[in-house]
Amino acid sequence: MATALKEMMSKQISVITCDGRNIVGTLRGYDQVTNVILDECHERVYSLDAGVEQVVLGLYIIRGDNIAVIGEVDPELDAKVDLEAIRAEGLKPVSHS
Repeated sequence: MATALKEMMSKQISVITCDGRNIVGTLRGYDQVTNVILDECHERVYSLDAGVEQVVLGLYIIRGDNIAVIGEVDPELDAKVDLEAIRAEGLKPVSHS
């Protein structure tokens, strides 16, 4: 995981947490247990009734044991997405049963 994160430094990434949150921001740092530091980040909150709400978080630390998925975001493609038109149910938390 560390090699993949090294390649994503200073790039925009999306983190899906184990509790179902989607947090997008610029990767500024990480450590050996995959704790990550995101700058200029926001949470994308999905709803069936309204478009995607973007809640500004600023500088944010996410514990490695709460990360389900990390992926790089293409800023050009992301800018073209009409988040107001997207209707979706929020992700459910990860279950280990």
